[in-house]
Amino acid sequence: MSGADTALLDVRGVSRSFWTGGLLSRRRIDAVKDVSFTLTDARPEIFTIIGESGSGKSTLARMILNGMNPTSGSIAFGGEELTTIRKTRDRMRFMSRVQPIFQNPFESFNPLSKVDRYLTMTARNFTEARSRAETDDASDRALRKVGLSLAEVKDRFPHELSGGQLQRIAIARALIPGPRLIVADEPVSMVDASLRVAIVNLFKDLRDELKVSIIYITHDLATAYYISDRIIIMRKGEVVESGDARAVLDNPQHPYSILLKDSVLSPDVPDDDEPKTIERDRAARSH
Repeated sequence: MSGADTALLDVRGVSRSFWTGGLLSRRRIDAVKDVSFTLTDARPEIFTIIGESGSGKSTLARMILNGMNPTSGSIAFGGEELTTIRKTRDRMRFMSRVQPIFQNPFESFNPLSKVDRYLTMTARNFTEARSRAETDDASDRALRKVGLSLAEVKDRFPHELSGGQLQRIAIARALIPGPRLIVADEPVSMVDASLRVAIVNLFKDLRDELKVSIIYITHDLATAYYISDRIIIMRKGEVVESGDARAVLDNPQHPYSILLKDSVLSPDVPDDDEPKTIERDRAARSH
């Protein structure tokens, strides 16, 4: 198969089950059930996985990041089946191409370590930078892509920075290896509402300017509506609806999708496409 024909990410019939309880009371929990989707190599996009707590979306993310194997089905990145990636060299290569961004920026950094150390170590592990000048340059270039600079964060500890700054630093760290795919698991849920629009706009910029595909995992339909190209909606491990983001969220068909929209997403999203919640936040700050 040629590179032009190869999917960036191919998730086929993926399921993941867990067993709970004791010897006489064991029961199986199907966290993910028969999920399939494909991200193409030709067109970077923001592919959103929507679901409430317990829907299986974070378990699916862990499998895509190769932190957990499916019980059944397959996941391939760039045509390579993830379960075949075993050697340290191959795992490092995969990690350089697929980078995570986690929910809580305060838990992403050791409170006793300076934040620029994370950038330096990422540059040394995943790029050809070796000298201090080279790692500083790689760190600064990544930070400037997210609206910061090395001078602003150098020698500072996590508690000296805001949640929004830390999340942008986490995104910068993920950009240093030059990934083709970022898996962002609830990346704005722990950030102040006033900063959410800046971060979701940043994801759009990464897609458009750096040609990075993003899997955006969220329970927030408003930001999903704003930034997504395609979506899947998960409930109890299963995909109940999928397709073009605007088409699905404007006119959901599954009862669960309709319930989510009615309870969360305002039907009259402003003409400038900003989520209604962001408009309310701005209005509140103006008083």
